[in-house]
Amino acid sequence: MSTLRFHAIKESLNHKPIHIDENERRSVIFGSNVFNEATMRQYLTKEAYKSVMDANQFGTKIDRIVADHISTGMKEWAISKGATHYTHWFQPLTGATAEKHDAFFETIGNGLAIEKFGGSQLVQQEPDASSFPNGGIRNTFEARGYTAWDPTSPAFIYGTTLCIPTVFVAYTGEALDYKTPLLRALQAVDSAAVDVCKYFDKNVKKVNASLGWEQEYFLIDSALANSRPDIVLTGRTLLGHSPAKGQQLDDHYFGSIPSRALAYMRDLETECMLLGIPVKTRHNEVAPNQFELAPIYDEANLAVDHNSLLMDVMDKIADRHNFKVLFHEKPFAGVNGSGKHNNWSLGTDTGVNLLGPGKTPMSNLQFLTFFINTIKAVNDNEELLRAAIASASNDHRLGANEAPPAIISVFIGEQLTNVLNELENVTSGKLSPEEKTDLKLNVVGKIPDVLLDNTDRNRTSPFAFTGNKFEFRAVGSKSNCANAMTVLNSIVAKQLIDFKKEVDTLVEKKDMKKDDAIFNILREYIKKSKNILFEGNGYGDEWHKEAKKRGLSNNKTTPEALKAKVSKKALSLFEELGVMNKVESEARYEIEMEEYVLRIQIEGRVLGDIARNHIVPTAVKYQNILIKNVKGLKEIYGADFKKYAKEQLILIQEISEHIESINSNVTKLINERKKANTVDDISKKALDYCNKVKPVFDDIRYHCDKLELLVDDELWPLTKYRELLFTR
Repeated sequence: MSTLRFHAIKESLNHKPIHIDENERRSVIFGSNVFNEATMRQYLTKEAYKSVMDANQFGTKIDRIVADHISTGMKEWAISKGATHYTHWFQPLTGATAEKHDAFFETIGNGLAIEKFGGSQLVQQEPDASSFPNGGIRNTFEARGYTAWDPTSPAFIYGTTLCIPTVFVAYTGEALDYKTPLLRALQAVDSAAVDVCKYFDKNVKKVNASLGWEQEYFLIDSALANSRPDIVLTGRTLLGHSPAKGQQLDDHYFGSIPSRALAYMRDLETECMLLGIPVKTRHNEVAPNQFELAPIYDEANLAVDHNSLLMDVMDKIADRHNFKVLFHEKPFAGVNGSGKHNNWSLGTDTGVNLLGPGKTPMSNLQFLTFFINTIKAVNDNEELLRAAIASASNDHRLGANEAPPAIISVFIGEQLTNVLNELENVTSGKLSPEEKTDLKLNVVGKIPDVLLDNTDRNRTSPFAFTGNKFEFRAVGSKSNCANAMTVLNSIVAKQLIDFKKEVDTLVEKKDMKKDDAIFNILREYIKKSKNILFEGNGYGDEWHKEAKKRGLSNNKTTPEALKAKVSKKALSLFEELGVMNKVESEARYEIEMEEYVLRIQIEGRVLGDIARNHIVPTAVKYQNILIKNVKGLKEIYGADFKKYAKEQLILIQEISEHIESINSNVTKLINERKKANTVDDISKKALDYCNKVKPVFDDIRYHCDKLELLVDDELWPLTKYRELLFTR
């Protein structure tokens, strides 16, 4: 074992779990560091409190004078909790969060100072936007950008800093973040869904999209992780032979959580409770050292903020426990990668889950309306939905027999499939009272309502109905949920708008009853959306062939997938809804394509460096040891030495062949990268990186991993998979 690996493993074995005091109940400390409703009642005037609540519930604007009162109360609360600084906390298009801390401090002359935080600092700030991705929205010398307070997501304290969730826009008004388009999409689906809900309940005034994400991740000892240049620089291992034991015994999944990992989880959960992140579930995932946590559902905008905050907190808590958190979708070859399942639904301000089957014909007609419209939205926009989850890292996972394929399909289960088939085959044009009664969807009353779950689970489906929600399973583990949620809520909003127009037209022009008009249109939607429904194994080759026959896209790589974001259809959709204008949509396409290129470029450079500067010299060193051994045998046995050095000679030859292949492929990699870098068009450059640069990775890795099995373990320079995945 190399000296570097020895010290890394020795250090990891010396780590002691941190003791966490869990005496205080979670419910007591939940939201303690959040400027939530209870805190606002304590620190704000009635007028200020009402202004924030109205902005939250109805989108009304907060007056600047009232903002001064709010900022004063927020400052007093934050200082009482030990905060010394404040920041506008936002989510630029880097995929990470951003913050610039300013102190509650201002000099007033004569050597005096005060704590100050006014309404202007709360509502709007002007951070330098020059180094954030913009996709050509502005020139490099135009550095001005604005952050603006989002009152629908409460401020919170982390460490000694008051964090205020904000949107981030350019000087010219275009969105430079994930939050702004998401808020617009949520507003669009709210408006469209309320209009449709009026068919069933005139009292509905608001519809909220809810999101429950499930975050998968790996926990690796930090000392071991830091000994791997590829993990440090790319978040994944670019080399490494699979260990003899991986996940094939399925003994890690839902197993007893290792004590050190459990100590980390307890500390993390405590921090989450203080920050109002309602984490509830924790368990071992399929791969060794892979875990998952999931919260209780929340309003989508807040849930997205919580997930972005969570990933920051996970990294910081991991440092305390001498862990490195890997969010990469495929950090290790040969074992499962990680996803971030997005469980999505729509709920009314009257307390109804619009995707929950009801107990009356009318409530079930409402359920079927939103259920079928969602399916129709996915059917008509499957390429755009695929584009929403596209990234260089997620390409490794999709379709890898551990995650859904790149083909978007919808799984609804046998029972609901039968219901849709029955509805499609009704020929009278309207539902009879008996048929309406048959839509209760409660298995003819044989199963108590509380136990009702009318679908099975299909792990191979990217978009599955799971009883009272749709689960978008194809989202990548390190992605910002906002990307997928912006697209999903937008396509559903557009579909609901179109649906209402069709219903109103039938009622007005054909004098048809509302229920019958709804039914007739839903029946047509069922027929038009059949291609997207699939109940079988998404991993099988048969599905790929079948999907092609159905006309479904199979965009396996990010450069292929992202084109859907700038199609005429997508540009029109986002502009019509006011989610993004053409400039914003095209900018995001440019940014995501450029990020793809840069990710592959960085990985190529790191891989070439490790292969030539770590692997090849080590192989040569071991080869020299073998050569010295052969020379010694020749001195002892003379002409008969080959009889005793046969295996060594074969090994020397094998090592030479692998070294030659590595060097030639690294040269090829460098040359292909240089050619790709001369291409100006970002779309063509991304395709070159995808089709010409990236494939060379596999050839280099193959020979390096073969050398790992041949070279003396004491010499091997990289911490091995068996050490990364199984060291506690």
